[in-house]
Amino acid sequence: MTPITEVEGRRLALSNLEKVLYPATGFTKGEVLHYYATVADVLLPHLRDRPVSFLRYPDGPDGQVFFTKNVPPGTPGWVRTAEVPRTEGPARMVLLQDLASLMWAANLVTEFHTPQWTIGTPGVADRIVFDLDPGAPASVVDCCEVALWLRERLAADGFEAYAKSSGSKGLHLLATVAPMPSDEVSDYAKDLAVEAEKALPRLVVHRMTKSLRPGKVFVDWSQNAGRKTTATPYTLRARDEPTVSAPVTWDEVEECRKPAALVFRAQDVTERVAGFGDLMAPLLDPEHRHPLP
Repeated sequence: MTPITEVEGRRLALSNLEKVLYPATGFTKGEVLHYYATVADVLLPHLRDRPVSFLRYPDGPDGQVFFTKNVPPGTPGWVRTAEVPRTEGPARMVLLQDLASLMWAANLVTEFHTPQWTIGTPGVADRIVFDLDPGAPASVVDCCEVALWLRERLAADGFEAYAKSSGSKGLHLLATVAPMPSDEVSDYAKDLAVEAEKALPRLVVHRMTKSLRPGKVFVDWSQNAGRKTTATPYTLRARDEPTVSAPVTWDEVEECRKPAALVFRAQDVTERVAGFGDLMAPLLDPEHRHPLP
């Protein structure tokens, strides 16, 4: 029998709690749900008012993995949804505004991905993001070198950057911006990626062309486009182990000498949140927003 749990007055059927989703570590679906409940206070503010795209892996990373933006079938009526404009026509997407909605979504076994804009102003970004993706044999150690350069370059334009692990093999860099059309933010991000390639030619490439990427860090500026999304801070990832896209300190970035130094699993992140709180909390503060130059 599927257990029924009440969360904030909402009744949830949480299924298959003993199912192992991460065979490499034995991490179960129940542990996935427990993780999300534990980090909800820091995760929910980064989800709130941003339409959520789901990368679902109900049978674990080795099973079927599929991406969906539309409201999943069977979504309870109390989960908030909103119409989102798209080039190919409007779509209805989920907004995760509270703990009950978060736990309902976590029961679907999903990564959470969000755009750089909120539902009130679709296509008007309030964040800028760089996805630093290493091409082997480059690693997150090389991403850290690039991140430090980008941090200083952004600071020169008045932006304070914050870093997080991708939960995979790279690093994400984010900063707040005064509300601005996504296309303009994307153009600015591309300009900085091109600058980074000129400043660090042995290390950086700003184009996605696969033949250019071995041994270099691809500075993916394109996730600033209005239609694109990025893994939300604190989301679990569909990897061999229950790794998390976890905020990191700049000291950790500066001191990174081996890839394992910036790999954080669910248990690590719950401990980090208890010690650090939300390292990306300034991204939520409108006072930190700065206009593009």
